[in-house]
Amino acid sequence: MMYGDWLDIGPIDQIEAGTARTLPVEGAEELAIFRTLGGEFFAIVNACPHKRGPLSQGIVHGDVVTCPLHSWNISLRSGRALGGDEGCVPTIPLKLDAGRIYLLRSAVAAAAQSSPQAA
Repeated sequence: MMYGDWLDIGPIDQIEAGTARTLPVEGAEELAIFRTLGGEFFAIVNACPHKRGPLSQGIVHGDVVTCPLHSWNISLRSGRALGGDEGCVPTIPLKLDAGRIYLLRSAVAAAAQSSPQAA
């Protein structure tokens, strides 16, 4: 379902607090949709900037996810690596409305175009 330039990806309750779900994107890395223990939602490309680790499988603490491969901490707000690490993963604007999660369609398309897997 479309809501302006926003793509409806499903109900809020499909993601438990402190976890993530993935969303495939044609021609690109998949996206990871996170729900923090505090109830905030974030969407980022599901690939750590270090070695492309699956961030959706990492540990969520506050608004940060720790990559399961090499323990890099990535801000869910900015996509930037924290601490002494350097790198960034694309973030996707997200909004909640009437119990549903929406992603900004143009940002999803931009993430697909910038992906190293995109041809």
